[in-house]
Amino acid sequence: MKINYILSALSVLLIGLSSCDKDFEEINTNPTLPLTLDPIYQFSNAQQALVIPSYHYQGEIVQQIITPYGGVLEGGNRNTVNEVNSNPTFNTLYTVPLRDLTDIITKLKDNPDRTNLYNMSRILRSYCYQILVDTYGDVPYSEAGKGFLESTYLPKYDDQKVIYDDIIKEYQEATDALASGKDVVGSDLFYKGDIAQWKKLGNSLLLRAGMRYTRIDEAKARVTVAKAFDPARGGIMTSNTDNAFIQFNATFTNATSSALLGSERANYYVGKPFIDFLKSSNDPRLPYIAVKYENPANPLATSGVANTTLADQLGMPYGYDENSLANAPGFPGKIGSAFKYSQYNRATVFRIDAPEFIATCAQTQLLLAEAFQRGYINVGSAKEYYEAGIRGHMTQTALYGSGVQISLEQQSAYLVEPEVAFNISRALEQINEQYWVASFRNWAEAWANFRRSRYPQLSPINFPGEDPAVDAGDAGGFVHRLTYPLREKSVNTANVNEASSRMGGDNLGVRIFWDK
Repeated sequence: MKINYILSALSVLLIGLSSCDKDFEEINTNPTLPLTLDPIYQFSNAQQALVIPSYHYQGEIVQQIITPYGGVLEGGNRNTVNEVNSNPTFNTLYTVPLRDLTDIITKLKDNPDRTNLYNMSRILRSYCYQILVDTYGDVPYSEAGKGFLESTYLPKYDDQKVIYDDIIKEYQEATDALASGKDVVGSDLFYKGDIAQWKKLGNSLLLRAGMRYTRIDEAKARVTVAKAFDPARGGIMTSNTDNAFIQFNATFTNATSSALLGSERANYYVGKPFIDFLKSSNDPRLPYIAVKYENPANPLATSGVANTTLADQLGMPYGYDENSLANAPGFPGKIGSAFKYSQYNRATVFRIDAPEFIATCAQTQLLLAEAFQRGYINVGSAKEYYEAGIRGHMTQTALYGSGVQISLEQQSAYLVEPEVAFNISRALEQINEQYWVASFRNWAEAWANFRRSRYPQLSPINFPGEDPAVDAGDAGGFVHRLTYPLREKSVNTANVNEASSRMGGDNLGVRIFWDK
């Protein structure tokens, strides 16, 4: 009887379990929560994650910003390897925008109702990879961003030249596939889904990629530039309304400004080469860029009188630390804990809500100036594009505050300054010097163009104790790439070692393929 009772009880239990299992998925699904995420939200999340602070290396390598201090601040100011400051570009781009964009592209590849979002994602994804290649060389590409999708956690590193070929293809194909009669991406942070402007962005980025080949393959540069410039494909950026940027506010603040307005405000200064260049041509942008504060270590509200007089600005020289700086020519001394060198204007270009630019009309017009000078295009003139680029950047600065205004008269006066007035005999130098200025705060691009064009002609910093790699071979005393993150070296060891061997090493002196 006891056995029969037990068997009967087990039968009832099994029947109950079978009934529960029958409706298990329905019962355990929350009817109020979404099961999938609309890719449109992933897209805007990827856009805002593109902005990565770059003052520790890129901005210092192009000698526009500097700190004399080491430790956690060390990087491009001393030509040394600092893992904390060299890995954010790699880690951030792979863990946020590329993860989201790869997922969007996978989801929407065969969806005819979301083709614009799909192709915008392809353009933005290519932009991310262009930054990664420009920064590190060989990087994960064909197998990247697929950890969640395919459980590919240790992606191989692709050859940088192959990646660039595909980036160019993606820019071109995705831009051509955008269509105004299809889906509207209203949450787009750049243009609110305006297809005409997205086509200009895609073509302007294609132009940028094509110009990377000027030193190594002029035929390829010529073909790519011509494709980007072709008006039948939508054209390139021609006004500041075409600029792609992230606008910050009092809640969603600019990370670079937040750091340099906060705990680091007494530690960072404007680089001497940048100040000297702006002063030498009476540049009307200088008062909005540089300042000497009465109390430079204090927050803006208590920093006292802000001296923006052009003649009084003094940039901090490179090659010194906080102790040896007193030996620098013209050392101005200190005010409290801060040095009496020019700092960035906290009320304008370093506002907490200052925008960060991805690509601009100013940069695009200056690239066209060089393209014309090299004979890649034959419409317009180098002088016309050169002056349009300068005016574009001067007008663009209005986004740094309602009080920032460079008049047409000031712009015209600047364009006839002896060192600025277009001179065909030194056109490439002038164009790329202005690109350096126009890429202020867009330091990843400033560094890339400096390596490609060799302008401006900066002097090596020769910091005592700098990494030997910057003085070895043909590095010439400059940082040409950043090293791979230690996490990658320790976890994805085989693939990192293969890439390093293919490139000729994993150090600061190794050149990217177009930097030859």
